Amino acid sequence: MPTKIEWCDETINPIVGCSKISDGCQNCYAEKMAWRLKCMGVPKYQDVVDKNGWTGKIGVDMSVFDKLPKTPKKIFVSSMGDLFHENVTDKQLDSIFANIAYDAFYPISALFNKQPHTYLLLTKRPERIANSPHPEHFARWTNIWLGVTAENQKRADERIPTLLQIPAAVRFVSIEPMLEPVDLDDFWGAPGVGLDWVIVGPETGPGKRECKPEWIRDLYEQCQESGVPFFDKTKTNWIARESPNTKSQ
Repeated sequence: MPTKIEWCDETINPIVGCSKISDGCQNCYAEKMAWRLKCMGVPKYQDVVDKNGWTGKIGVDMSVFDKLPKTPKKIFVSSMGDLFHENVTDKQLDSIFANIAYDAFYPISALFNKQPHTYLLLTKRPERIANSPHPEHFARWTNIWLGVTAENQKRADERIPTLLQIPAAVRFVSIEPMLEPVDLDDFWGAPGVGLDWVIVGPETGPGKRECKPEWIRDLYEQCQESGVPFFDKTKTNWIARESPNTKSQ
């Protein structure tokens, strides 16, 4: 479905549900939205959240792949959870990747010169992928962009090296909410070696924590020096909104 997330065109949620594991999770927007959807009676949200927040249970709805737009879009998969949460089964992941592969490789698409959608996968748990039997299989899918969330230096230093072990068409980091200055100098490199994209944004909503403009400016300058596209999610006066295949300021 269409989304207000500026760095993609659509979101789909074959998997919903999560549990909090780091500082950035404190004011989780998805948790609040999941509670609203549960109260509205949406079936896949009934067990994933209660009055205390995420339960750790997972809701599944593979029918979302039957409702994709006809023209190529950038699609964020599972904005309402973590696709690589420990309670998502290998069978469920296999089903999701089968749908992505079908879109990318189905012969009829090639016959009509149809371009596949680009699927953006964002996780706080990249070790689930790195420890899978065949993480190199991600290199087969040119329509998958794989990213990690890193709200501070600690999480960047933990998650980005794991991400960079996994071959992917595009590997990116989302520093949102940005809770402190973050130095990415250790993670640049040639295509296929280092990061390909950086997204950054302040926390929003009730209880939002401070994000100083100079933190974002410094990260932008790091990206400029390294030739890496930079996407600033600040609602007003953003610095640049670039992606790996576009340059716009």
